[in-house]
Amino acid sequence: MDELRPLIPVLEEYKADAKLVLQFKEEVQNLTSVLNELQEEIGAYDYDELQSRVSNLEERLRACMQKLACGKLTGISDPVTVKTSGSRFGSWMTDPLAPEGDNRVWYMDGYHNNRFVREYKSMVDFMNTDNFTSHRLPHPWSGTGQVVYNGSIYFNKFQSHIIIRFDLKTETILKTRSLDYAGYNNMYHYAWGGHSDIDLMVDESGLWAVYATNQNAGNIVVSRLDPVSLQTLQTWNTSYPKRSAGEAFIICGTLYVTNGYSGGTKVHYAYQTNASTYEYIDIPFQNKYSHISMLDYNPKDRALYAWNNGHQILYNVTLFHVIRSDEL
Repeated sequence: MDELRPLIPVLEEYKADAKLVLQFKEEVQNLTSVLNELQEEIGAYDYDELQSRVSNLEERLRACMQKLACGKLTGISDPVTVKTSGSRFGSWMTDPLAPEGDNRVWYMDGYHNNRFVREYKSMVDFMNTDNFTSHRLPHPWSGTGQVVYNGSIYFNKFQSHIIIRFDLKTETILKTRSLDYAGYNNMYHYAWGGHSDIDLMVDESGLWAVYATNQNAGNIVVSRLDPVSLQTLQTWNTSYPKRSAGEAFIICGTLYVTNGYSGGTKVHYAYQTNASTYEYIDIPFQNKYSHISMLDYNPKDRALYAWNNGHQILYNVTLFHVIRSDEL
């Protein structure tokens, strides 16, 4: 618990900022409505005063949105070990679109021949107890690239290139779809193996799939998916060999790739989907338990969730925010 305390102010600040944005939006909407009603009824002086208040609120809202805007990854904090449990490989996560007060943790041990997902009521329960609800998936999953998003779990069906969207409340399949040409069954896995051919992930803009194809010579392919239909919305072919990647995650539409999964580890490749460009970078981070088999970004928490050799870990991220000219 003591290790988690440094994360609390960061998460609380982010939640406070988000609430402040909503408050500003409501104030602007209310004042705009008042302006429309009073413009024809009152004098120019009062109208100008109200207009000034609206302008002031809009400036405050813009400043707040700039603070919360997407940015470029510049740093990763020291790891915080939340729990030690399970096998060497697995995944764990929270839902970035969960409503306020829903703090459930989802836990999936292993990378194949398993179909049971654990649900913990909160992060505190996850840390301190083994009290959980078990959900049985209709098929075993493949790899550790699962995500929970807006109440559904998305996973790669074992020994296939099929993606399944499974509703965790009704425990029914909502959609299945093949990811065309994607390698599977350890054809194009991450460097650590483990049937990690297809890695699903989410960021501020939605759902993504990271994989490789024969058509792209085994190099990483990034596709943005419709979270309801699972249709591919757009695809980018990179020149980075998937089998050479330790792990990968997406922040603000940029794919970040690590140079390995054991020993000294760093993020050293970034592909910007908004510009279809890439660069080599050098962002080291501590690989505390020497074997990372899952590394995913949660845009709600602004944190990286990792599974490291039977330990469930969190990292804070530092983003450099770029203010666009059209926001000024």
